[in-house]
Amino acid sequence: MENARNDTRRGFLKKIGVGGAMAALGTVPLHIQACDAAPRKKSGNSLPLNLGLQEGVAPGKTLSEKLDFMEANGVYGLEIGGGKLASRVTEIQKALQNRKIKVSAICAGFQGWLIAENEADRKKCIDTSKEILEAAGALGSYGMILVPGFNGQQPSLPFVEAREILIEQLKELGEFAVKNNTTVILEPLNRREAWFLRMVANAASICRDVDSPGITCMGDFWHMTWEETDDMGAFLSGQKYLQHVHIASRKTRSVPGEDAGDNYVTGFKALKMINYTRYVSFECGTKSDKNIVIPAAFKLLREQWDMA
Repeated sequence: MENARNDTRRGFLKKIGVGGAMAALGTVPLHIQACDAAPRKKSGNSLPLNLGLQEGVAPGKTLSEKLDFMEANGVYGLEIGGGKLASRVTEIQKALQNRKIKVSAICAGFQGWLIAENEADRKKCIDTSKEILEAAGALGSYGMILVPGFNGQQPSLPFVEAREILIEQLKELGEFAVKNNTTVILEPLNRREAWFLRMVANAASICRDVDSPGITCMGDFWHMTWEETDDMGAFLSGQKYLQHVHIASRKTRSVPGEDAGDNYVTGFKALKMINYTRYVSFECGTKSDKNIVIPAAFKLLREQWDMA
């Protein structure tokens, strides 16, 4: 009798699969739920794909030429570097007059690092980040990208202590960001670049613990290629905290499409699922003529967005 019951149970498990069996038992891990719930066809979500370029990625010798290229290709998010940004605010504001293009995120530019063992290095990061945040607010940017610490920035605090101190510092920066109508955007990197923050879920958990509207996070398809088990799971873990997205080819960090097989559909499905309306911004190099490969990348990404 017992053998008969076991045979029946094995047949049931084989028929419905692991995910279904665990669901029946009420013990489905979140990552399996997300995979099982992933749509097998188009999501039907009509959200637009908002593409952007970093200033250094856009072709053109001057900022005006870069903006002309972007508008001609229906791309309206300009990501600016944070280095010496305060001195460029007026220049950028004038360049954007009478254009559809908006400043999306501000890419780093701060000095020091927030998980440094030396308090002076931490203070330098806070002070320079505030300067950038103030300029970001003046430009209408929705956030400044911040990395808590790179591999080469040593000595850094041990992990547990680093996280505790980071959260306290982010509360201060978050409050300052809100006053300037912008945010701090935490960026997870891959293990070759950073040891402390490498997954979107980790960044989102820090945002949760800081509990400030001024502290958000982002995902970068390049870094996610090496650290995340699944693009969809990564973006779903960011949920309401996800404020910005970087994109590049999956193998060589070139323009999307320059590596054979570049595919972003699963990640795009997740962005649609969380109603992501910010920019997907190119942070990449290029192997060929920018004027040819970047428009081709726009076409590829729009097609894959429609597939998602």
